Amino acid sequence: MIFRQLFDPASSTYTYLLGDPASGEALLIDPVYEHVPRDLALLQELGLRLKATLDTHVHADHVTGAWRLRQRCGSAIALAEAVGAADVNRPLRHGERVAFGQRHLAVRATPGHTSGCLTYVLDDESMAFTGDSLLIRGCGRTDFQGGSPQQLFASVREQILTLPDACLLYPAHDYRGITVTSVAEERRFNPRLGGDVDLGDFAGYMNNLNLPHPKLMAIAVPANLRCGKPENAAPLEETPDWAPLTLRFSGVWEIEPMALLEHAATLQIVDVREAPEFIDRLGHLPDAKLVPLSQLVDRLGELDRERPVVAVCRSGVRSAQASVLLTKAGFGRVANLAGGMLRWKAEGLPVASGSV
Repeated sequence: MIFRQLFDPASSTYTYLLGDPASGEALLIDPVYEHVPRDLALLQELGLRLKATLDTHVHADHVTGAWRLRQRCGSAIALAEAVGAADVNRPLRHGERVAFGQRHLAVRATPGHTSGCLTYVLDDESMAFTGDSLLIRGCGRTDFQGGSPQQLFASVREQILTLPDACLLYPAHDYRGITVTSVAEERRFNPRLGGDVDLGDFAGYMNNLNLPHPKLMAIAVPANLRCGKPENAAPLEETPDWAPLTLRFSGVWEIEPMALLEHAATLQIVDVREAPEFIDRLGHLPDAKLVPLSQLVDRLGELDRERPVVAVCRSGVRSAQASVLLTKAGFGRVANLAGGMLRWKAEGLPVASGSV
């Protein structure tokens, strides 16, 4: 099985990708709206087709990417039936299964943090995705969205900590950067729910947390009850319109050689190789401006910030770094030539061989 753990630093949210390599089908758990382009890039690079998105609950600190992903790739939206959210393709109940290729996730209702919390357990019980019901050495709060200390105590003790000791537990959040725990660890060391803690201990603790509400709660909860669909139904602009580009999982936009050839007249082409390479056997693109990567930061003033920039090097590695530097320097329209001059030459496209 293909498994990836992704992170949103703004809300400390983990998104999980599970893929079946034989069929190419995949699921995303707790996608974040702003990171949909990143998630789509990863799916493309891994050769996976998104079958469904699954949210563990109605989040109060970020907006789900479920609707946006469905708009892009037709994936189904799955969420607890108890939530009553609009636009859900598959309302989930306790005991159901969500399949992806030859694998599946079992759905366990674990209310308490909110009334609509679900935990997703992999078919062989080697891993489970607990949302906010059980965090690493902690748990989600129980003071809004129908939360209940009594329900959460029962949910965790009966539906999560009854899994095999070695089962790895992946939460929806961790604010310290810890990525995973296990049933055995949480059963023994969780200060709220493990060891000899009883319901009275737990309820007394949770009822006296006195936490402020999440800053984005007034925005996130209504949006997530629409599965992330904007009120005006207009998605964020995802792809630049100045040329056909592809976003890589590295975060760099790339342009294919033929697309660059077709749009070259409207672009600034910056070759970031060293001077001897500019006139070697590979040659260089017609009208390319030589600005070696080692000099790029000091020579930004030579570039027009109003025109898109395409960075070029031998293989696409140095120019990818140049793209990052240009973007950080405030250039808003930047792309990297996919495969660099090696790919350009291999496709038989025109080159110049003159001096610098």
